[in-house]
Amino acid sequence: MSSKTNTAPTPRRPVAPALDRIICGDARTVLRQLPAESVHLAITSPPYNVGIAYSDYSDDRTYLEYREWLRGVWKALARVLRPGGRFALNVAPTSIKNFRPIHHDLTRDLIEVGFLLRTEILWYKQTMGRRTAWGSWKSPANPHVIPSWEYVLVFSKGSWRLEGDRAEIDITGPEFQRYSDGFWEIAPERNRRGHPAPFPDELIRRLIKFYCYRGNVVLDMFGGTGTVAAVARATGRHYLSIDTSREYCELARERVAAARAEGTGPRIPAPDRVEIAPELVRRRRVRVGHRTE
Repeated sequence: MSSKTNTAPTPRRPVAPALDRIICGDARTVLRQLPAESVHLAITSPPYNVGIAYSDYSDDRTYLEYREWLRGVWKALARVLRPGGRFALNVAPTSIKNFRPIHHDLTRDLIEVGFLLRTEILWYKQTMGRRTAWGSWKSPANPHVIPSWEYVLVFSKGSWRLEGDRAEIDITGPEFQRYSDGFWEIAPERNRRGHPAPFPDELIRRLIKFYCYRGNVVLDMFGGTGTVAAVARATGRHYLSIDTSREYCELARERVAAARAEGTGPRIPAPDRVEIAPELVRRRRVRVGHRTE
């Protein structure tokens, strides 16, 4: 008789679903831990890399370092998007003094990663308060064009078509006609809620209703104070919001919990807590010098 003992393999711990969560952690690391092909629509605006005072993020990488860092995010995002899943990327024009065609460069990077470019939406904000000091007043010597718009670049993963239940379509005919015009005149968000560059709700509502079905999963991997997640919950979509700032994540949790359902879609649960990614827990143990507490 053999003395070997047959042992059953240790069951794998089930992966937490990418549903209705606010996670404090690095976008690349958290995305790699999420289930593959579990997200229908991602909407985000990355840090602008122009020295904005974000909480818990240094917004001053070199341009090449910035693009390389984002490539890692795009690759991790491609894994979690479903076939036909959409990605809406909001990008602002760069400054006049150090102009770089960032929307062209990021489009090129995303296409190289494997995304399909669907369209460009021009978000017209009309935020020009000062109309003097334009380089040369009323002269062709050195005039500047001051951007009063931002881009929303829309991509798909692998396929143009996103399959879904037609019963879960909630966009109206007039809305479809209005949103399919790529010039969106939407005022910027005035209530910043402690964040330097928040989305206006209307911009996110249009993207969600135009590009996904009720009951789908909507992700923002630079979630800030939770605009995408709050609008997703209000419109009957599941949400996933990721940010490195504990402060922003707590604000996002409060905001998403306060979101009220619009229409008759599925009722989406509120987040009961902010999840702290393991790498941030380890990092916060080091506080004084190089000593671990």
